[in-house]
Amino acid sequence: MLILGLSMFGFGEALLVITGLGNSPWVVLSEGLTKRTGIDIGVTTFWVSVVVLLLWIPLKEKPGLGTISNIVVIAAVLDVSIRYLPKVETLSVGIPVVIAGVLIVGLGSSLYLTCNLGPGPRDGLMTSLHNKTGVRVSRVRFTLEVIVLSIGY
Repeated sequence: MLILGLSMFGFGEALLVITGLGNSPWVVLSEGLTKRTGIDIGVTTFWVSVVVLLLWIPLKEKPGLGTISNIVVIAAVLDVSIRYLPKVETLSVGIPVVIAGVLIVGLGSSLYLTCNLGPGPRDGLMTSLHNKTGVRVSRVRFTLEVIVLSIGY
């Protein structure tokens, strides 16, 4: 269930990317890095995840199998999917593809999170910051996502 969920998550994110209609903040960061460096989006996603995981060290958090799998599987599936899926050229196709991508990401998330094998690097950072600071999870998440969206843009 873990690998299936993570694979669905990566595939759903790829569907959003191929439409050019919008992405999650973390994918915007990876896309921005991809455009600046010329490195494939899957590779930049992998390295962003590794850097986020390194931020766990001062927070004294420990990754689980799900955390490490998240880093590898989502990046690999995202990269391979974008390579082989055709770019969506029209809005009439793009909107249903975006809707499908969001639904697939949501379903994939529900599958991998219920395995309880460790949060993804981003979610672990968010909950760790919440636990250490007492700031509400929603505010921590909002702040992190505005920061990475801004950097990616």
